[in-house]
Amino acid sequence: MGDFSVVLVVLAAVVPVLVLAVSVYLLVNYQHPDDANQAYFPKLVVVLGLSVAAVSILMLPADVANRQACRHALYNGACSLTLPMKTLWLAVYIADAVLVFFVIPFAMFYYEGDQDKSIAKRLRSALCWVIMSAVVCGLCLGILYGLVGKVDFTVRHLSSSVESFPSSWSGFSSGQPCISPLTRQCSAFTASASSQTTWTMRATFPEYVVALATIVGSVLFSIFGGVGIACLPLGLIFSFIRRPKAVITRSQYIKEATELGKKAKELKKAAEALHQEERNGNKGRKWRKNVKAVEKELLLLEDDMKALEEMYPQGEQAETTWAFTVLGYIGKFILGIIGLVVSVAWVAHIVIYLLIDPPLSPFLNEVFVKLDSVWGLLGTAAFAFFCFYLLLAVIAGEMMLGLKLVFITIHPMKWGATLMNSFLFNVGLILLCSISVIQFCATAFGYYAQATAAQEIFGHTLQSLRGIKYLYKYNVFQYVFVGLAVITLVYYALFGWRKRKPTGRFQLSN
Repeated sequence: MGDFSVVLVVLAAVVPVLVLAVSVYLLVNYQHPDDANQAYFPKLVVVLGLSVAAVSILMLPADVANRQACRHALYNGACSLTLPMKTLWLAVYIADAVLVFFVIPFAMFYYEGDQDKSIAKRLRSALCWVIMSAVVCGLCLGILYGLVGKVDFTVRHLSSSVESFPSSWSGFSSGQPCISPLTRQCSAFTASASSQTTWTMRATFPEYVVALATIVGSVLFSIFGGVGIACLPLGLIFSFIRRPKAVITRSQYIKEATELGKKAKELKKAAEALHQEERNGNKGRKWRKNVKAVEKELLLLEDDMKALEEMYPQGEQAETTWAFTVLGYIGKFILGIIGLVVSVAWVAHIVIYLLIDPPLSPFLNEVFVKLDSVWGLLGTAAFAFFCFYLLLAVIAGEMMLGLKLVFITIHPMKWGATLMNSFLFNVGLILLCSISVIQFCATAFGYYAQATAAQEIFGHTLQSLRGIKYLYKYNVFQYVFVGLAVITLVYYALFGWRKRKPTGRFQLSN
């Protein structure tokens, strides 16, 4: 236990520092040039949010490793000397909820505020919006906690009559373990169906907040994650299939560039007209629909410009640039194949272990256990990888649905071209879904994560919470997740090989 605990403590100290460094690296490389050397508060929130999300995902593998650290201890109370995981869970997820519902909205209101106003006015406006949100959320939480903030545990009431203490133990064996003359039928075995009852107790307020945040995140996770688990690897694979096969000629480049220039002028004209409508106060449903359409057309135009630059590399190192382009698409194909294997393993595990009762096999649980037998933290590392993959699937699903559905706002994450409001939106989505990812993983890998603090919070309290437990009892989120994954797979099989084209669906009022 000693060596394992030392490794665990070292990792607990080093990993947060590495997570913080990676978060800063992502911010620096993804941010838009317009946000350079400004918007420091939103950037601080982004780094903090990414760090909390990554640490929360790593908490479940750490919880499993923390349980293993005292599993083979020779003295009672050994587990009390390990990390206080339940306290850490509640602290991380309360911080998660505060960031999602208060800090990130405040940063977005401040960042998107009128730039002509002073900093003090922008801060005051953002603070007013957040205070109103806090009051509404506080009232809703308080009312719900007071009315239905209880957990209903299904228990069986057992009782037996008093028997005389036996004078001899010779009559007991594996075939006759009971005092009763009935073979292998003690009072617990012969209990009637009416002995089953419900034991009700009030949940703690922090656990209730985590539970409600998990429900909100589970709705988003089941939708975006179900779509993303299929479109993440298939998008990479079909990107390789649709790749440019050869360098185009100069005349072809000029022709395509001219067409893109015409589209850019049309979009600029449409954007200016929409801006004029906004100034005139015509911000109705049709205006919002047109804004969404222009944003989509602009995003597709940027993709077409990037594709054109790939097909006609320029400069002194054009051949080298083309070689790296080819290698990049080959890398996408390889990552797509690996991702497809992981996605199939995830869906198969959900069906085999969660949707079929009783489970056909522990499946990935056994894989992690066997990897742990090779080296103590190998299974834990694989476990963390599968959890992170779900988060990537959520982001991929949000991007795909944002392009297809009008009522979902597009917030693209592009290397060197991500505005801070898009960064904040995606970080909020990651934070909100990270709670659900942990709950989902704690359920899906219940055999591997048994006897952990996460299992106690998410496996017992959450699934017994009044009014919510039926969503988990009947596996509603799992069915939605698998159903959307299958629908997305069919969609890519039918239309994935086609290149996306601009639709031009925006109609100006003027």
